[in-house]
Amino acid sequence: RAPTWPRAVELRGQVGALVDGANAVLRPAAKLDLTRLERRFTLRTSEGFVETFGPRLLAAIAEQAPGVVLRFITKSDKESAPLREGEVDIETGVVDQDTAPELRAVPIFDDRWVGVVRAGHLLGETPVTGSLYAAAGHVVVVRRGLHSADVDDAAASAGVKRRVATIVNGFASALALARETDLVATVPERHTEGLRRDMQAFALPFAIAPFTISMLWHPRMDGDLAHRWLRTTVKSVCSTRRSEAAASTHPQDPETPPEAA
Repeated sequence: RAPTWPRAVELRGQVGALVDGANAVLRPAAKLDLTRLERRFTLRTSEGFVETFGPRLLAAIAEQAPGVVLRFITKSDKESAPLREGEVDIETGVVDQDTAPELRAVPIFDDRWVGVVRAGHLLGETPVTGSLYAAAGHVVVVRRGLHSADVDDAAASAGVKRRVATIVNGFASALALARETDLVATVPERHTEGLRRDMQAFALPFAIAPFTISMLWHPRMDGDLAHRWLRTTVKSVCSTRRSEAAASTHPQDPETPPEAA
């Protein structure tokens, strides 16, 4: 008996997916000529990423694929729709329970929270104790999806409470205020290197867990050779500190580990 119309539509979708998969397997492997590649990629990142990693990433891109253009946009939340709908090619962030389960993720660097003050500030020139940290005025970053509450939770466990002077929604604003005042900004160390020039950082006077920043993308891009090359390049650049040697122009493939969030 012939299937009903709704069932026929469902089967057509399933068969179409099978045919596409078979064609992908049988299709000859394509080769990517970076020197002739002309494409625009969009990266969605938090404040500090462009300033810290952007210059070296652009240099690597220009050397390998001069026809590629990177578009950076600010990540203001953990919504996965931009990746799912193809508006964004790559996103960076902490993988947690709010991360969409279908997304691919590969770690690109480890980070930790540090205190940052202006040049010449007392906390930049003396060992910082819990009492000194608590007595200082603080500019606190509060933003949806940001794990800044971890700082207060860890401080509370050590009997320390920040004296909040002002609240902002980004690292750049927090550091701009700390640079021109006596306020303390507590921010991710690696992620904000490019925003902290001429400022002094110190280890927090209480134990707090480090965290890992990952690169995320939608699985439909797995077989895209140009996208895979970009992922490799981003991984290589982010794995190297600003103070270390420039990233290799022929980085190793970062996706040897399983591509699963």
